[in-house]
Amino acid sequence: MNQIPNSLEARDVAFQLHSYTDARKHEEMGPLVIEKGEGIYVEDNSGKRYIEAMAGLWSVAVGFGEKRLVEAAARQMEKLPYYHTFAHRTHGPSVELAEKLVNMAPVPMSKAYFTNSGSEANDTAIKLIWYRSNAMGKPDKKKIISRVRGYHGVTIASASLTGLVNNHRSFDLPIANILHTSSPHYRTMKKDGETEVDFAKRCATELEDLILAEGPDTIAAFFGEPVIGAGGVVLPPDGYWEQIQPILKKYDILFVADEVICGFGRTGNMFGTETYNLQPDIMTLSKQLSSSYLPISALLVNEKVYGPVADESNKIGTFGHGYTASGHPVAAAVALENLKIIEERDLVGHVRDISPTFLKRLNSLQEHPLVIEARGIGLIGAVELAHESVKDTPGVLGGKVNASYLEKGLISRALGDTMAFCPPLIMSETQVNDMFDIAEAGINEVAKGL
Repeated sequence: MNQIPNSLEARDVAFQLHSYTDARKHEEMGPLVIEKGEGIYVEDNSGKRYIEAMAGLWSVAVGFGEKRLVEAAARQMEKLPYYHTFAHRTHGPSVELAEKLVNMAPVPMSKAYFTNSGSEANDTAIKLIWYRSNAMGKPDKKKIISRVRGYHGVTIASASLTGLVNNHRSFDLPIANILHTSSPHYRTMKKDGETEVDFAKRCATELEDLILAEGPDTIAAFFGEPVIGAGGVVLPPDGYWEQIQPILKKYDILFVADEVICGFGRTGNMFGTETYNLQPDIMTLSKQLSSSYLPISALLVNEKVYGPVADESNKIGTFGHGYTASGHPVAAAVALENLKIIEERDLVGHVRDISPTFLKRLNSLQEHPLVIEARGIGLIGAVELAHESVKDTPGVLGGKVNASYLEKGLISRALGDTMAFCPPLIMSETQVNDMFDIAEAGINEVAKGL
């Protein structure tokens, strides 16, 4: 009989398959076991404390260990631990959260629909878009455009939207009717002598050319993050959204703003949609919605989307879509309390207050010989690394810097050779400086070893 491993690390290797991980390498090195968290910090099972510079996965807005969220979950768990929203059923937390989100949306929205992750929200958006096209007697208007380097999730449909090769390789993705247009990353995609404004115009021209080549009557929607997150923290170039949005309106193409990372204060406004003056028909929300204390996500749809969907459900006799945990009462209660905290403590204003320090320290790293670009807005940023000695092995430099950060007590995330920073919104100015002191020291250490 095989001996059962004793340590948590060994049991993890024995029994668990991990996301975004080399499974064979994991068998050799094992996991970092995080046991608890408080504020911007987490602690591993050896007692070592780390600054969590990624807020978990871009998501713990109010920090770790927020007792009000724990208490909100406990109260709701005692009252109604679970119920669904199928077949005319509802409950208080889902109603209150739907009302809250529709009312706080920066553009007119009609209804909220609840899902359990950003991936599910974007996947459901695709289904709604296709359903709507059929309802409107446009069965050929089904193609959807997203962007190279955009990130929209990992379900079959949302991973197809995602414009990153490793989300497609060996998965037989993307599926049919998902198209990709240009990445809006100015530094890597510009032509010689091209200004940001000129580059933005070219991105818009390439989008319009794609629409015309495919046939405008076949294009249903365009998905875009206000700021690309997991694709490397890519900010839109000057004038980009001002050029893109009129093209979508011109050809009657729905605009889906993926606010999964940008939403609820990350860019210095409640939504990235406000930061860039967007006019989406659908907004997808998750992560900071509940500070990821419990899984929950949502779509907000305007009347242009809702009306045909409602009519089609009446024609068929049902809207044949749903998740067991859609609008889960405990998750919804936690999300409501989380939003109260964000508003009561003016965390959006706090982001605006400390963003200058965050961006000053981030941009100062661009002076380092290993850094080829620093980019950021609000309280999200990244530094991209490069060195002649590892130019043919992408990701090696990011891996080395990431390992140095961990050793020094900082959790970042290496997106290839780009180091991302997306800390909890509660971070103080002193803590911002602490984070970047470690970040700079880690890059220096790796540079000395090259």
